[in-house]
Amino acid sequence: MRAEDGSKVFLAAFSDPKAVANYAEGPRRMVPGLEALHRMCGVLLHERAPDAARVLVVGAGGGLELKFLAQAYPGWTFVGVDPAAEMLREAERTLGELNARVELVQGYVEDVASGDFDAATCLLTLHFLGHEDRRRTAAEIHGRLTPGAPFVAAHGSFPQGSAERDLWLDRYAAYAIASGVEPERARAARDAVSDSVNMMAPEYDEAILREAGFKDVALFYAAFTWRGWCGCA
Repeated sequence: MRAEDGSKVFLAAFSDPKAVANYAEGPRRMVPGLEALHRMCGVLLHERAPDAARVLVVGAGGGLELKFLAQAYPGWTFVGVDPAAEMLREAERTLGELNARVELVQGYVEDVASGDFDAATCLLTLHFLGHEDRRRTAAEIHGRLTPGAPFVAAHGSFPQGSAERDLWLDRYAAYAIASGVEPERARAARDAVSDSVNMMAPEYDEAILREAGFKDVALFYAAFTWRGWCGCA
């Protein structure tokens, strides 16, 4: 998982202290049902993870899912990895006292020591990667999980046909505006996604998870331009 292509644009943005300070409001306004997504993620992990699970969180910067999972499942401990140091500092601020149960690693999943993780998540992250980096990242996550351990991924994923793509991007912007984002900012975000994010059709995203070795892959979340899958190692 190395920053390539459009992902460099977003890595630079996630390294800007001013932008990072306002990060939390972005996902809440642009990802339908973000809090419910975190709750569903916890439910799906808890189906298979033990009460004292060790959980790998890939793309942990900001700390939103880490905070929810740590509060909801007090027996779990976490290793969170993210390439943006400023986002990890924001995660530390978000976690507060919960930092005692979290190890944060600056880098990519390859920089996390191989180990027997009982569960893993990768939320709002894989869409920054091209096909090969996405497949390799999913495989690296798989290789760090115990057999049968649950994995949850959710990210931008929607039909990529010429007419469909523009329609869904317009809906992405329209939802953000309806959620209180300034229209100019929402349209700029729409254009950034169109130009710099490696969006794929849902069937390709699901196939990548299977290619990486995950079993029982199933769609559990679909909201406008976002999709989420669960599976197990």
